[in-house]
Parts: sequence; C-alpha cells; structure tokens
Amino acid sequence: MSERNKGEDVWLKLNRIPKYIWVTLGITLLTILLHVIGISDDLVNVGLIYLFPVLISAVYWGMGPAIYAASLSVVAFDFFFVPPYLSFTVEDLRYIFSFVVYLAVAVLTASLAGRLRQQLEVVKQREATTNSLYALSRQMTAVTDLHTLLGNIARQVSMTLGASAALYLPNVQGELQVTSSSKDSDSTSWGEGEAEVAIARWVYKHGEIAGRGSSSLRESAGLYVPLRTEDQIHGVLAVNLESSDLQEQREELRLLEACGGLAASAIARVKLAEEARIAQVTAESERIRTALLDSVSHELRTPLTAIIGSATGLLENDSLFAPEDRKELTGNIRDGALRMNRLVTNLLGMVKLESGMLQLRRKWCDVGDMIGIVLSQVQQFIQHRRIRVELPDQPSFVSGDEVLLEQVLVNVISNAIKYSPEDSEIVITVKVDDLHGRMTIVVADTGVGIPEADRERVFEKFYRSESSRHVTGTGLGLAICRGIVEVHGGTITAEPNPGGGTRVCICLPIEEPEASFTYMGQGEEE
Repeated sequence: MSERNKGEDVWLKLNRIPKYIWVTLGITLLTILLHVIGISDDLVNVGLIYLFPVLISAVYWGMGPAIYAASLSVVAFDFFFVPPYLSFTVEDLRYIFSFVVYLAVAVLTASLAGRLRQQLEVVKQREATTNSLYALSRQMTAVTDLHTLLGNIARQVSMTLGASAALYLPNVQGELQVTSSSKDSDSTSWGEGEAEVAIARWVYKHGEIAGRGSSSLRESAGLYVPLRTEDQIHGVLAVNLESSDLQEQREELRLLEACGGLAASAIARVKLAEEARIAQVTAESERIRTALLDSVSHELRTPLTAIIGSATGLLENDSLFAPEDRKELTGNIRDGALRMNRLVTNLLGMVKLESGMLQLRRKWCDVGDMIGIVLSQVQQFIQHRRIRVELPDQPSFVSGDEVLLEQVLVNVISNAIKYSPEDSEIVITVKVDDLHGRMTIVVADTGVGIPEADRERVFEKFYRSESSRHVTGTGLGLAICRGIVEVHGGTITAEPNPGGGTRVCICLPIEEPEASFTYMGQGEEE
C-alpha cells in the first residue's frame, strides 16, 4: 500500500472518532436523565429506551457506531440499573440471558436500520447519477461542434464527481493529447502532466480502464476510461479521484463508465455528422460542377452550331443566297455571338462575386439612359413582344456601377422576354421613394410565372424551376443579379404579376452625392 493510501486510511479512521464520542455522550446523558426522571426501577422500560441511541446511530452513522451504542447500552444498563448497582455483577443470572437478548435485538435492529440507510443512500446516489447522466446527455444532444461538446463533457463530469476531469483525443498525427479539461482559464489543470498523459496513452492503446478503483495501474491518482464505441476508441476520459473508500470507488467507476459511454457516442455522432456534411458538400460541389459543364456546353454548342452553320453556308454557297437570306444568316451569326458573350459575362461575373474580386466603380447613373441602353442590347430578342417603359417625371439617378447595373437589367429583361408569349407586353416601371431614399425598378411580364415555392430559389446558382425547364438557360442570371444588387446595398425579389406572369422588383438605395463621394463632371467617383 502506498504512503498516500496509508495516510488516507489513517485520516478516515480519525474522521470516525467523533461519531463514537457523540454515541458515548448520548448514552451518558440518557443514563443521567433516566435517573433524574425516576424510572430507574422500571427495568423493562429502561431497556427499551436504551434502544433509541442504537437506532439513531444506525440511521445516521452506520453499523459500527450502532453496535458500539448497543454494547455501551448493555454495559450502562448493567452498571447503573441492575442490582447490585454500580457493579457489573448481577444477583439474578436471568439478567445475563436478558442482556444477550437485548444485545441481539439491538444488533438486529441496528442492522436493519443500517441496511435501510444504505439502501436510501444507494437510491439517492442512483438518482443523482441518473440526473447527471440525463443532464450530460441533454448537453450532448444539443451540441454539434466537437470542441464545444468536449468542453461540456469535461465540465459536466467534473461537476458530477466533484473532481478535475480531462479529455484526451488523438491529433492529426494520431498522437494522444489533452483536448479539453475542467480547468479555469488562468490555472493549470490536472491531466496535463507527463504521468497523466502517459497513462492515458496506455489506456487508449490497450482499450482498458486504468487507475484508482480499477485492476490496472491502481496506484495512480486518477481514473482513466477509454471512450469506446463498437468499432473504435475515440479517446480517453480521466478524473482525478480523491476517495479511497472501495464502495465509493466502485460507484465512481460505474458513473465514469456511463459518462464515457455517452461521451463516446456523442463524439462518434459529431464525427459522423461532420463526415456527412463534408460528403454532402462534396456531392453538391460535384453536382454543381456537372450542372455547370452540362449547361455551359449546351449553351455554347447551340449558338456555335448556328454560327458555324450560317458561316459555312455563306462561304460555300454564297451565290445561291438572295440578299434577304444572306442578311438572315449574318443575323444568326450575330445573335449566336451575342448569346455566347452574355454567357461568358455571366460566368465571369459569378466568379468575381464568389471570389470577392468584384470592385464597384460607382458613379451617378441615369436610370432612364440605362434602360435605353439595355433595350438596345436586347432589341434583337424582343421579336413580337411590346416593351413599355414608365419613368418618373423628373430624371432619376442612382449611385452604382453602371456596367453591372446594366448587366442586371439585361438579365432580368431577357428572362421576361424568354418566358413571356409572343405579342405580350412587358412593362418596366421606375419609382423613386425620396422619403425612404430608395428607387424601385419593376419588370413585369405576363409569362408562365414562378410557383410560390420557387420564388426564392430561382436566385440560387444553377436552379431551374420545373415550369421553365423547356427554355434554355444556365440558372446563373438571377443569381448574378442578386449578387450585384446586394453589393449595391439593395434587394431583388420575384412576385406574381396581378395580370399573370412575374414581377421582378429591384430596389436600390439612393445616396446623396455629398454623403458618399464627390460628383465629377462625367459622373466618375473621385
């Protein structure tokens, strides 16, 4: 036995002495009281009254003090109440039989009371253990971050057992190290010493419990439990136990094993969730990459085919075409080139938005002029649709990057043209709210419309609504529009058009020229 254990045993024995002193004082006072109240001649009642110290000792202090109280009661009963008085001799030998029966009844009663007390303590201990495990399981269930989870486990185990706790997990190189502990932020915690880490590595390697109260390395101060699931050991949970009582050590071992099982399950759950998240991100990235390649290849192949076919026809059969046919073929080449240019512009815009490389070149932009420029760019796609523009009476300006805002309008108006039937009307309305300092550009069409469930998702990358899959597209246009508008501090939403179709609302802030930058002659920001 180590010097530390010997010292603890001596301390425990010394700690029991006050209980026996209290028993002695109690029986002494009871003896005096019996003489004072004058019932010392009624030996039957005196014997029954002496059972009280025995019962009280059994209930509050256990078997040892109870047996001591029974023995001392027999001695006091014989010495002070059985004739001849103040002597341990008895006149009638039948008193010897009474003493044996009294002592047996007292010991049996003390034993029963002691067992009830032990069972009550066991029930209380199990209740406390159940509450601790319940609290620990609740904390583990709600946490999805591994670092936070380990911190909660260390603190909860430390609170439950009233001792310092530490968690060891392998690092990237597979070397076990202290990952979390119950220490204060400004103090050194138990578990970080070389001896503790060495024992934890032994436990992690062999997968066995070690330390105080176990069958291995029992001389160490702490108790170490491997965090084991069915197929893996995730780490080690250690507690610096102070108790030397064998029963308490067994209870602490069972509680620590239960906490270790919960902790191992929680750690495995968080790791699996993280692996699932990475797998989902990887699968989503692969899906986006495939969708991008499919969309881009399809969007490029279609105008390329038209360009190659038209150009080949002009080169090889120029003499066969009338001027009108030659003009139509040339127009096909132009339309295909513009379509490819729009696609490449959208792709570059998305790359700039996601990489943070997008730099705004702010200046004051006349919205009426911007809409005119945009309409000239989409003029060749309008075909038989009518476009009506409603502008405020006064010229309206907005602070922003003119090129990017034109790209937003081109994408929104092109979508309105693509998804609306021929001979329909597209209305572009500009409203200025001076009170709130905002300008709203609304593009309304009477096309197929967007289902309510898709009105938010159409602004996601590569998302195509089921109602619009019959129309060619990459699903990038509105995503880029949202990115550009949000960079300008505005919002873009899609809502149903009261007359059928869709209304896309672009809301941009209006800034005072003195508040943000100096207005130059050409509108450039200084």
